[in-house]
Amino acid sequence: MANSIKTFDKFRVFETEFAGRPLVVETGKMAQLANGSCLVRYGETVVQVAVTAAPKPRDGVDFFPLSVDYEEKLYAVGKIPGSYLKREGRPSEKAILVSRVIDRPIRPLFPKDMRNDCSVVATVMSVDPDCSPEITAMVGTSIALSISDIPWNGPVSSVSVGYVDGEYVINPDKKQRAVSKMAVTVASTDSRIAMIEAGADCVSDEVMYNGIMAGHEANQKIIEFIKGIQAEIGKEKFSYPSNEPDHDMFEAIKSFCEDDVRAALDTDDKTVRDERLKPIYDAVHEKFDELYPEMEAQIDDCLYKTQKFIVRRWLLDEQKRVDGRGMDDIRPLASEVGILPRVHGSGLFTRGQTQVLTITTLGPVSDKQILDGIDDEEEKRYIHHYNFPSYSVGETKPSRGPGRREIGHGALAERALAPVIPSVEEFPYAIRLVSEVVSSNGSTSQGSVCGSTLSLMDAGVPIKAPVAGISCGLITEGDRWMTMVDIQGLEDFFGDMDFKVAGTKDGITAIQMDLKISGLTPEMVKEALEKTHKARNYILDEVILKAIDKPRDELSPYAQKMFTTTIPADKISEVIGKSGKVIKEIQAQFEVKVDIEENGEVGNVFVSGMDTEKCKSAVSAIELIANGPEIGAVFYGRVTRLMDFGAFVEIAPGMEGLCHISRLDVKRTEQVSDVVTEGDTIIVKVLEIDDKGRLNLSRRDALIEVEGLKPENDISEQPRRPRNNDRRNFRRN
Repeated sequence: MANSIKTFDKFRVFETEFAGRPLVVETGKMAQLANGSCLVRYGETVVQVAVTAAPKPRDGVDFFPLSVDYEEKLYAVGKIPGSYLKREGRPSEKAILVSRVIDRPIRPLFPKDMRNDCSVVATVMSVDPDCSPEITAMVGTSIALSISDIPWNGPVSSVSVGYVDGEYVINPDKKQRAVSKMAVTVASTDSRIAMIEAGADCVSDEVMYNGIMAGHEANQKIIEFIKGIQAEIGKEKFSYPSNEPDHDMFEAIKSFCEDDVRAALDTDDKTVRDERLKPIYDAVHEKFDELYPEMEAQIDDCLYKTQKFIVRRWLLDEQKRVDGRGMDDIRPLASEVGILPRVHGSGLFTRGQTQVLTITTLGPVSDKQILDGIDDEEEKRYIHHYNFPSYSVGETKPSRGPGRREIGHGALAERALAPVIPSVEEFPYAIRLVSEVVSSNGSTSQGSVCGSTLSLMDAGVPIKAPVAGISCGLITEGDRWMTMVDIQGLEDFFGDMDFKVAGTKDGITAIQMDLKISGLTPEMVKEALEKTHKARNYILDEVILKAIDKPRDELSPYAQKMFTTTIPADKISEVIGKSGKVIKEIQAQFEVKVDIEENGEVGNVFVSGMDTEKCKSAVSAIELIANGPEIGAVFYGRVTRLMDFGAFVEIAPGMEGLCHISRLDVKRTEQVSDVVTEGDTIIVKVLEIDDKGRLNLSRRDALIEVEGLKPENDISEQPRRPRNNDRRNFRRN
């Protein structure tokens, strides 16, 4: 039977170079039933992207239903999933964060009045560590949308920008990422900057701005490449029923309620504002529901647009903010530490009606999070979680666990603080922060950054510098634009930008930019950086450092005490013992937890417990087992066995020696049991270590040396048993 060969009439291949590496785009072979798809090869990284859209709008939806899924397949890096089912489960936090980064630059480019469900699925099939799958997925998404029939005003391109040895690097490879001072993802249209996501090691505003511009410039080549593909194989965009409210209906509703809405919005209290708006909504529906039957959703949309119109006119025409502040004024600030008595650290940060309480928990290094993803990060000891309960905005929605927004905000705060967290050598703890949003009226993610700084210092974590975060908003109209610092809820909802920047006095540690417009000009970016720099310095000086000026000198009494030491790697097995016997004895005897990590030629040992002295004793015991005792050293040991010729004494778990009957006391001893019993703790001195590593111990010499006792006899007169009998049944474990 002859082989069947399938041909792909629409199969096309497009190639270019991207930051010195080949970028190959294949279309027309795979996922042909999607509205648009492509297979993107960047080096040996391969990502399949498919975009689909529903042919009709979904009933009752008052927003654009876009979903973006970045799927990590562990086969891409030659791994089998570690779960019980041995298959990929729910997306990792890293995958959710990448999905959000893909979503942010593409969402504003869809028509505002479209309500058809739209889905983007980027599947990572192969990973080359030197070629970012995240950037590959972002470029692939832009290509798939551009060549599809889905209405979309792209393309966009995305790059990663590193800063190595004072030079900007586009799409840095694995080695360059390891030493880069910043990791900035920049998405651009052909004229504007569409998205910024950044983490940095306290770089200056100038370094960050120039890096963003370098990324924007690098994007232009790929945008032209995508436009070429679109011109060659792009489909005609489909038409859709607009969900834009009827113009006459909007004008009628606006005329009816504009003055009342204006009066309702003019307050700095969100609760008062919401109460004032309720009767206005009731009055509008009472009048217009009969005039526009079965159009309640559109009537609500007109009320929303009326509020938006008023707020934007205030800002653009009168430079007036809803709460009466100036454009560069920050809401009233307050901060407290030590709120919760039994936790390891706590800090409450208040900015207007936004309040975030962050709690710090310190644990042994073994409490670090184990990661099962497609990148090289397999674990992390600093974890930040963010919770946004419905009561924080006065709602009754039940809690269903963290959503993508909560995961994203927690990751942003984690990134902002990561550069100031001490190394494990400096502070050998796993650190978990939980930011509880107890009240929300805008900018809770940056409130969690400030609350976390307070909490860390209250816990005694020796952070390198305090970090504060602030957001900057934007209003545009044609060529007119203006920015405002510290936006609250309404300015976020009705404005065009939420530009979040966190950092120390020395520089930026994190940026996240959300836009409702197609992009920013360089001037807008520069002004946002300048305003947030001044604002975060003010918060640090006037609020955070006045609440607590430095990390506490001592940890909470409820935090475990942590001690570290190193031992030769070839001695780890002796410290652990057969079937873990020795390490279990250490943990039980001293009431501690012991973790050992092999690191090249040494083993890093972490000992944690509630009692400082017991932790120190455990460390001494471990060092003794690993390094062996010195002749002349004195120890307190436990009598493990009595023999006719002496007593065996354990000076460390798994390490015992013989104290001969002649060395048991300062006076003559007739029977071993006359001096010691099994289980006694006695002081002994190491007299000898023979060529087999066996220990000769002396209680007599220790008593003379330490306690100053005088001998009553000459031990040379006391008979000794044959030496070979002294050592029977004795083994050094």
